[in-house]
Amino acid sequence: MTMIGPENADQARLLRLLRDDGPRSRVELADALGLPRARFGAEVDRLAGQGLVETAGPAASRGGRRSSLLRIAEQVRFGAVTVGEGRLDVALTDGELTVLARQAEPVDVRLGPEAVVDRVVELLAKLRAEAGLARLAGVGVALPAPVAVREGAPVSPPALPGWHHFPVRDTIAAELGCPVQVDNDANVMALGEQHAGTGRAFDDFLYVKLGNAVGCGLMLGGALYRGATSGAGDIGHLPLSEDGPLCVCGNTGCVEAYCGDSALVRQAVTAARAGRSTALGDRLAAAGALTIADVAGAAIAGDPTAQALVRDAARRLGQVLVDLVSFVNPAIVIIGGAAPGIGPVLLAEIRGAVYRRSTPLATGSMPIVLSDLDDRAALIGGARLISDQVFAAC
Repeated sequence: MTMIGPENADQARLLRLLRDDGPRSRVELADALGLPRARFGAEVDRLAGQGLVETAGPAASRGGRRSSLLRIAEQVRFGAVTVGEGRLDVALTDGELTVLARQAEPVDVRLGPEAVVDRVVELLAKLRAEAGLARLAGVGVALPAPVAVREGAPVSPPALPGWHHFPVRDTIAAELGCPVQVDNDANVMALGEQHAGTGRAFDDFLYVKLGNAVGCGLMLGGALYRGATSGAGDIGHLPLSEDGPLCVCGNTGCVEAYCGDSALVRQAVTAARAGRSTALGDRLAAAGALTIADVAGAAIAGDPTAQALVRDAARRLGQVLVDLVSFVNPAIVIIGGAAPGIGPVLLAEIRGAVYRRSTPLATGSMPIVLSDLDDRAALIGGARLISDQVFAAC
């Protein structure tokens, strides 16, 4: 695999500036990097020779000779992949991590990693061919599972049966001939928020990812915190009670067993069969099953049972966040992954629990908000994940 990338720290900083801030003038960039003009020009020439940067027209006049704008080269394209428990989402981004093309389709992760990863490779190759690219600069992958980042493989993933230690990173890299990085989806979404979402304005924040799997990405001091073995933020299997419902991990009373989408659906089915909700009962009778969208729809329509289920899950999640906020003291908490429409209900209950029980010092100026990136957070974050590697000094 032929590797391209910056040769030194100055080149790496230049590429990251262009990635994060877009096209900038040569004068601005040289000043930001603190480099003499001759040294700066030489570094730019080397990056241009690798096809990493290019001129983007003249910059605004500052008096005297006009400078030119630099940008990341148009041929630099990253792939981003999100594997969900029922959905596969693949995208192509430019060097500034703007999503240019995207394809999503249903996926059954129980088919095993080989089948799913083969499909990932096929879709990425398709997007690459449609864009007329010889190769991708790199690919970032988000999995709903604990991931050993150094190995590029999931570890004992409850949501991905049969995927334990499957070499996701190395398999995709071998097929596509480019660098690949793999991480837990909550971490990847936190990176997406840092690059293009509400988190861009904060160095310290928590990103709470909801869905079937519940997780948390920790951005501390402007960098993603993974912990000693990449296990930080795995809040889905923290115990809320000793005798609660059985969780997919095999334990009882976990956060996910109360607050995950599957848990809400399970509780909704029980309520429908017991006759506690006409709306849920009618839907169950018509479709034979319920989905999280059904629960969300009933709650939005004012069904008291569905609303009570959502509020109870939110209160329990709020209990967990009380501890996290007190321990980490983030500047903001961002919540994403909620089923469409129920975010405001969740948010109100979570805020109530956290603000009521946390110390004033920890929450006095700390907002709790919904992500405004929707399902783009993981795709932008996947591109950010791999670009951090590609735009690092060799």
